[in-house]
Amino acid sequence: MTQTPTARTPAQEQARVQLTVPAKHPMVTVLGSGDSLLRVIENAFPGADIHVRGNEISAVGDATEVALVSRMFDEMMLVLRTGQPMTEDAVERSIAMLKASENGESDGQETPAQVLTQNILSSRGRTIRPKTLNQKRYVDAIDKHTIVFGIGPAGTGKTYLAMAKAVQALQSKQVNRIILTRPAVEAGERLGFLPGTLYEKIDPYLRPLYDALHDMLDPDSIPRLMAAGTIEVAPLAYMRGRTLNDAFIILDEAQNTSAEQMKMFLTRLGFDSKIVITGDVTQVDLPSGTKSGLRQVQDILEGLEDVHFSRLSSQDVVRHRLVGRIVDAYEQYDSEHGTENGTHQSGRGRSGHKGK
Repeated sequence: MTQTPTARTPAQEQARVQLTVPAKHPMVTVLGSGDSLLRVIENAFPGADIHVRGNEISAVGDATEVALVSRMFDEMMLVLRTGQPMTEDAVERSIAMLKASENGESDGQETPAQVLTQNILSSRGRTIRPKTLNQKRYVDAIDKHTIVFGIGPAGTGKTYLAMAKAVQALQSKQVNRIILTRPAVEAGERLGFLPGTLYEKIDPYLRPLYDALHDMLDPDSIPRLMAAGTIEVAPLAYMRGRTLNDAFIILDEAQNTSAEQMKMFLTRLGFDSKIVITGDVTQVDLPSGTKSGLRQVQDILEGLEDVHFSRLSSQDVVRHRLVGRIVDAYEQYDSEHGTENGTHQSGRGRSGHKGK
């Protein structure tokens, strides 16, 4: 995209910029169907007056906002060059990144285009990518460190992105197998209280991991890979006494591990293996009085070499936008009332079902 130099009127701190969209990019890909993308940008920068004529886009108004509008369209062009379409959600997240960088809330090392075009895994006609800056840094941390903790609220992609990295590592032969585990039946793993065979007992608690696998691999290949031991899905209790070499190991729902279980799991690490541990410390289902291993481990391992803690927030929620607002509302309530997840610790017992 070419642009004319920005003109400013110092007294009013006004600016004007004109951008030319290359002919190879139809304007509908830049502005969106029915100008939907343009409206998102206009609503985000009310201090800038944006006009479109042909393939020319001009913005006049507050100097800071005009500069951000110009950067936003430049980032969109970089994304569109890769063949990836822009969506309203992608535009909103890009604007949030640019504003955070402008306000000093982010170090600004990664641009929106770098975040949105980083491919993790392509499978069955779709590509899995990070959608927020924190998600990109989480994925990068998995590449750089042996043990990575992904901590954040539901819907931030903690488990899904870790699964994508595991499949990528298996396909590129960085590891020989994938091991997926989570605490079964809350923290006590009391499988004997459930009816049915062992598979039927553990299946409801491991089903989210199977669902993610089906998104990333040919469903017909999964039973074969599991039969060969290339992919293993098992409750956390089945990790005890093992040493896991040449494996990508994911512990999901780690907030429901006890301190002893967390130590047991971490010490399963073998040679040429990688561990990713995910959880949401605001959704602990442990019996009252039992300390979450995920909460404790942050105090123990923070700062240890080759161990990384990635923390995601409501801003990284990639489900319905209302989910992020719900997370924020609960955090505000807890802060004002001294509760956890909306419930007083002394009488909360166990909370309900949760998800990612």
